[in-house]
Amino acid sequence: MKTLATCALSIALCLGGMTTLAIRSLGLKSTSSSELHMAASAAFQDGVYLGKLAAESGREMRIAIGRWPSEDRLMFTAGYRRGYNESLASARPPARFQPPQ
Repeated sequence: MKTLATCALSIALCLGGMTTLAIRSLGLKSTSSSELHMAASAAFQDGVYLGKLAAESGREMRIAIGRWPSEDRLMFTAGYRRGYNESLASARPPARFQPPQ
């Protein structure tokens, strides 16, 4: 019985190690649980969408948190800020190299 448990543990460790190496070799990022929670939140997604629309239309950042109940307002605010800032960052033209004169 002891050898069976040792064998099972060895196999589990080997599979875990191989999986870790496979993920690293593919370049996949591990996503934190908070990122997954935000991605699954309707309030967060709504905030990202509305923040992106506001930035693209040139409006200033004005977060309408009254759209969501109190427990979802932080998620909406985080999503709005992310959408707004990412949209502004992608809209900026890249800095051009100016050679010294």
